[in-house]
Amino acid sequence: MFELASLGIGYGSLLMLAMLIVLLLTGMQLAFATGLVALVFALGWFGPDALPIVSSRLYSFIGNYVFLAVPMFVLMASLLDHSGIARDLFDAMARLGRKLRGGVAIQTLVVAVILASMSGVIGGETVLLGILALPQMLRLGYDRKLAIGTTCAGGALGTMLPPSIVLIIYGLTANVSIGDLFKGAFAPALLLALLYMGYVLIRVWLKPEMAPLPSDQDAPETPAPNFFKALLFPLMSVVVVLGSIYGGVASVTEASALGVMGIAISTWIRGELSLAMVSKATVSTLRVCGMIIWIGIGATALVGVYNLMGGIDFVRDMVFAVSGGHGLTTILFMMLILLILGMFLDWVGVALLTMPIFVPIVTELGYSPIWFGVVFCMNMQVSFLSPPFGPAAFYLKTVTPKDITLGEIFRALLPFIALQVVALGLLIAFPQLALWWQ
Repeated sequence: MFELASLGIGYGSLLMLAMLIVLLLTGMQLAFATGLVALVFALGWFGPDALPIVSSRLYSFIGNYVFLAVPMFVLMASLLDHSGIARDLFDAMARLGRKLRGGVAIQTLVVAVILASMSGVIGGETVLLGILALPQMLRLGYDRKLAIGTTCAGGALGTMLPPSIVLIIYGLTANVSIGDLFKGAFAPALLLALLYMGYVLIRVWLKPEMAPLPSDQDAPETPAPNFFKALLFPLMSVVVVLGSIYGGVASVTEASALGVMGIAISTWIRGELSLAMVSKATVSTLRVCGMIIWIGIGATALVGVYNLMGGIDFVRDMVFAVSGGHGLTTILFMMLILLILGMFLDWVGVALLTMPIFVPIVTELGYSPIWFGVVFCMNMQVSFLSPPFGPAAFYLKTVTPKDITLGEIFRALLPFIALQVVALGLLIAFPQLALWWQ
């Protein structure tokens, strides 16, 4: 009765992939492309009776209580974007790093780590650093590529450090503890940040002209901020959110609500809380979360239909056949697939399309799904910076001077992409980096 079923799972998989690629090439958004392909195959393979099963999967994904943490953490980031907390933090750190060669680049990365521990998204953080840090480094005579690369790579740390939205989506998809994922990602994220800092220090030590020391004439024109005030609110937010999760005081969802409340109180104490600011932050949150939810609906529907077709078993057998069934070879083959997909698809789509297939394979091989979640997150770090569609580079381009091209940004990111690959290799070779707390 249904002609698509006669193709078999092999040709059906190829047709599904071809349809998805064609729709994406037409410019259709990933959410609607995956949803349309899911609808065509649900009707063409099973008929109308399969639609209630697919819709039940959508409800279980969107109705998950932990999913509430996503808009909360995005709202935290939006409030930070529209307040002066990040600016005061950067100004305070800039004065502390003036006497160190490359100090402005180092303090940019330190601020990036602190901001990442408060928000969990890359867009706002990359733009903030592009506005605050990049002009200052260029004004001080820093090497353009070093300044651009440090700013962009630092901004992308928001998706690696807890409370990372990437880890939350992975946890929902893989059905593993998000609190455990946060614990596992902390050390690898700091390792990546330290690799960035080490690279900057070595480069400026070998070529001092890449980062001139600021002179008295280069002193900031604005008065020195209140260091206590500038550092207190960000550090307290980090302690409240991560401390409550790691200490077992609150769940991830509850901690996200505490974080929003903490940032709101901070902006009120600073005299910045207003209806206009809250309105802007809310609209920004709705846009980001709307994108995540729609991609989630489309990808979940597609994976649900593919699972009913027997596609997950087909992909599992294919992965084992290509990799020879060896554990490490299979993991490396998955990493290659994720790297390629990450160059062309949004990370939400990559996670929701691949993790329902990959995580059971990883578990069958005897690896920890917590470790694999951190590995996946590190892999996505590479995709955020990689051409042709590295989102961090596009975010930074929106606030850079006109003479800085997108091509120059991608070239500046090449050393940092290499460092990400090194960190990814270390994480695969030494799983205890993500499982140290067990």
